[in-house]
Amino acid sequence: MLEKVTGLSDLKEILHDKEDEEIVFTNGCFDILHVGHVRYLQEAKAKGDLLVVGINSDESVRQLKGKKRPIVPEMERAEMLAALEMIDYVIIFTELTAKNIISELKPDIYVKGGDYKVNELPEAEVVAEYEGRIELVKEVRGASTTNIVAEISKRY
Repeated sequence: MLEKVTGLSDLKEILHDKEDEEIVFTNGCFDILHVGHVRYLQEAKAKGDLLVVGINSDESVRQLKGKKRPIVPEMERAEMLAALEMIDYVIIFTELTAKNIISELKPDIYVKGGDYKVNELPEAEVVAEYEGRIELVKEVRGASTTNIVAEISKRY
């Protein structure tokens, strides 16, 4: 499964050879994998032919979520995502947003969860520049790493 985890230059080369396929890109922290992630990724994959998932590096997760996160290190998060059949490639990025990686990859479709609004996405401007599409998929209410951590803390 680790062959699905790749760097930017290799991924650009791979995707260049897949020009006839519709490329879908999504991103997130994916700290503790849960049913919300799985449903979201299944819906994202259904939007095109290839699904590329960008995951925030450990340092960027700390900046976004606080010093106690991530719980699962970036390479383990990448490996777990790569094991999911709907995901074709995984890439780790160090920035707080996916703007740079989207600018480099230019996926046909950029997917985010329904808890976002297109006009609030920092990546929206980049996607519009190369005339890609943004699609929102349904949020699974209550399914989040934050809620799982809170429940574990409460119980133990």
